[in-house]
Amino acid sequence: MGIVFKQSLNNTLILFLGFGIGGINVLFLYTHFLDAAYFGLITFLLSSANILMPLIVFGMQHTVVRFYSAYFSRKERDDFLITAIVLPVLVIVPFALLGTAFYNQIAAYLARENIIIEKYTYLIFLLAVFMGYFEVFYAWSRVHMRSVYGNFIKEVFARISVTLLLAAVYLGWLSSEQFVYAVVLVYAIRVLLMQWYALQLYRPRWKGFRPPQNIREILRFSMYIILAGSAGTILLEIDKFMIPQLKEISQVAYYSVGVYIASVIAIPSRAMQQIINPITAKELNENNIPEVERLYRKSSLNLFAVGGLFFLLINVNIRELYQLIDKPEYNVGIYIVLIVSLAELIKLSLGNNGAILTNSKYYRVLFFYALGMAGSVVVLNRFLIALLGISGAALATLAVVAFFSLLKLYYVYVKMGMQPYTWDTARLFVLIGALFAIFYFMSLPMHPLLAIGAKSFLVTAIFAFVILRMGFSEEISHIWKRYFNP
Repeated sequence: MGIVFKQSLNNTLILFLGFGIGGINVLFLYTHFLDAAYFGLITFLLSSANILMPLIVFGMQHTVVRFYSAYFSRKERDDFLITAIVLPVLVIVPFALLGTAFYNQIAAYLARENIIIEKYTYLIFLLAVFMGYFEVFYAWSRVHMRSVYGNFIKEVFARISVTLLLAAVYLGWLSSEQFVYAVVLVYAIRVLLMQWYALQLYRPRWKGFRPPQNIREILRFSMYIILAGSAGTILLEIDKFMIPQLKEISQVAYYSVGVYIASVIAIPSRAMQQIINPITAKELNENNIPEVERLYRKSSLNLFAVGGLFFLLINVNIRELYQLIDKPEYNVGIYIVLIVSLAELIKLSLGNNGAILTNSKYYRVLFFYALGMAGSVVVLNRFLIALLGISGAALATLAVVAFFSLLKLYYVYVKMGMQPYTWDTARLFVLIGALFAIFYFMSLPMHPLLAIGAKSFLVTAIFAFVILRMGFSEEISHIWKRYFNP
């Protein structure tokens, strides 16, 4: 797993940097420089675009990863990658025509509770196109085992740009309305940068282009994976889409802060998946099942360990963190952080389960899982948001993640005879639960920053000592010896 951990480590550092910049944006700049209504608006636009994006690009970001390693000649790979660029156009053009024809009706529906949305509805489509093609070219680079540049553009470039734009709003150089359009421009620039890099890695020859011989299989896979591949996105984004349909749009801002804090737990998974997904696809294409099973267990244990530490650091310090934000109306997000972070921890424990299903012959089942997840979360959101407000949206996410994670684990076990958990997983669970019980209700009589530092040091020291002493993970122990105990 050398290449996995090398690029995962680089990607993790980039993700930390990106999340750090994003944390400053979300927790302090957005909350203090931009009106909550516009903060909620930009969150709604981006979330809606994320939901639409897989359909707009016909699931090509997953198709590239799934099929690229199955081609061996230059001509086959050229034709396949050109197909990945062209197919989304066949979806984008009809969508653009339909959106133009029914724009007024669509805008009026989305803005029925919050009129501010109506003027900006068309930006959802543009953002979806920009996001979609970015992911296609990002997948293009990942199948060439080059994920770091794309990760930097995705996680750091966009957030630094937003930081500068928020500073411009504070200085009076941009209005709140101009800020919204400027963010869309950032996403346009981002896809151009990603396209340039992907073509530097591999530039297909258009001369003599013909669709791949397995085009029917590609189309069938893409149609199944459109919804299935975006199940995680739907789970995280549908609530931010639905809240403005039931509550004031400012509630989206309060909810988004909590979700953003909780999403830090997903950093290890996002870093590792960018490189482990193509490797899983390659091993499955070569029918190397023992290696797939080894990746399954190691990815599950390592992600659960690192994610568990993040879960603890976030939740034992959450009250102090909200004190630093110093916006009492945002405090409703404290329990949202706990609920959503639990959902994230469950997903981390699955390891590369999703990559195994996506890249195996059983990928079709993901379509039905995704339909069930999407339908369940919509129904639960509508009921729980009306009943409990934005905390209900978080509970809906947790319930759906827990139930369908169990189904996915069971399915892989039945069909492929493998499951990711060991006794080390159980011991880790006990360790995380014990530290949470000890530190969650602890309140130190000092400045919030000092309290965060003190509790973080204690939790990290105890957690690391137990992990290393008991040898939970060979990879974590190896990294510790290499960098901290040479």
